[in-house]
Amino acid sequence: MTETLPDFAAVVAAAGRLKGRVRRTPVMRSDTFDRRAGRAVVFKCENLQQGGAFKLRGAFNALLALPADAGVTHVATHSSGNHGNALAIAARALGLACTVVVPEGSSRVKVAAIEASGARIVWCEPGLAAREAALAALVAREPVHVVHPFDDADVIAGQGTAALELIAEPVDLDTVVAPIGGGGLIGGTALAVRGTLGDCTVIGAEPAGADDAWRSFMGGRRVGVDAPDTIADGLRASIGVRNFELLRRHVDEVVTVTEAAIVAAMRIVLEDLKLLIEPSSAVAVAAVLDGRAARMGDQVGVILSGGNVDLGQCPFLSGRVEAS
Repeated sequence: MTETLPDFAAVVAAAGRLKGRVRRTPVMRSDTFDRRAGRAVVFKCENLQQGGAFKLRGAFNALLALPADAGVTHVATHSSGNHGNALAIAARALGLACTVVVPEGSSRVKVAAIEASGARIVWCEPGLAAREAALAALVAREPVHVVHPFDDADVIAGQGTAALELIAEPVDLDTVVAPIGGGGLIGGTALAVRGTLGDCTVIGAEPAGADDAWRSFMGGRRVGVDAPDTIADGLRASIGVRNFELLRRHVDEVVTVTEAAIVAAMRIVLEDLKLLIEPSSAVAVAAVLDGRAARMGDQVGVILSGGNVDLGQCPFLSGRVEAS
């Protein structure tokens, strides 16, 4: 492992940088949800973060961690939505230009948010290879500093501050659950948990149609997913190199959930907590509800990663009949 891995100290340092820069999002619970789940569950509501997702933490930390003499004036990334918006918000706050490479077919709501936050959009074909190629072409022709969406030590450390805040609440946790896409959130979450609660169980949740992290975890070797098929658009990326190493070292279990379970979890959270969450967030909720995780404890914390929902595409808000 030649790439630099963040550690718990990096998460603590990120929390210091981010003070006053990001919202300390609320932690919520519901008696009705607890009865459904058969356990006590608290939710860290990053759907209420500025930009509608936890991604602002990592993006801001990556920019604030740049050396003062780095001379960066223009930052860039590739993103299907939330990270691109987060980087645009952070860049604008720090007086930097921002360009985001966005694959065709991305969520209209998320693309509109990127544009509204002041970033320039460069379109590319869907798929990780096309995204990386388009970003490489941008780097070749313009002097930009790249902030990777997840495989970046400062991004991972920033994402871990959500769990650090959750753990600081007056709640007793024996399990923390977070969704897995590229792995920035689960990596940072695991670092925060291991540095504070020690033997608390860390569980990652993933759509069955984008199960590269589960297959990597079970096989002990990082693998990608070629054509992820899931409503959880924020979790379609394959797990990164640093992210898999943190998963392998610090996460206890990875579970997958079905598309029907994801949609059901979105609806349950709206009913029980009055919160609209995006499908990527609902993956972690579904993992708590379906009971398949072998190590799910009685006191559970869930990171609700985001709430950027295209209401016209939401199955139970658009008027479409849900699949059984």
